[in-house]
Amino acid sequence: MKQFALVAYDYTDEGALNRRLACREPHLEGLRTLYRSGNFVSGGVVLNDEGKMIGSNAHFRFATREDLEAWLAQEPYMTERVWERVDICEVKLFDPSI
Repeated sequence: MKQFALVAYDYTDEGALNRRLACREPHLEGLRTLYRSGNFVSGGVVLNDEGKMIGSNAHFRFATREDLEAWLAQEPYMTERVWERVDICEVKLFDPSI
């Protein structure tokens, strides 16, 4: 499985935070499903200097970049216009059990 780092930045319009909060539970449930399947490794929110949520960061395992992109296409934070910009790169995560 390939490993990927994702950093996503939220829209900055007036309704952006409300959209994030409105679809937060479906977003988290999707991550829980990915965790159970071994695709989600870790992640959380990106904060600005004032502690305000402005994006997300996560690590994933997928067989291909295309598999990650397919998940991303149906992710609520994408379909509900929470994430405006998403940066993805392939990474090699440290495994402390080795």
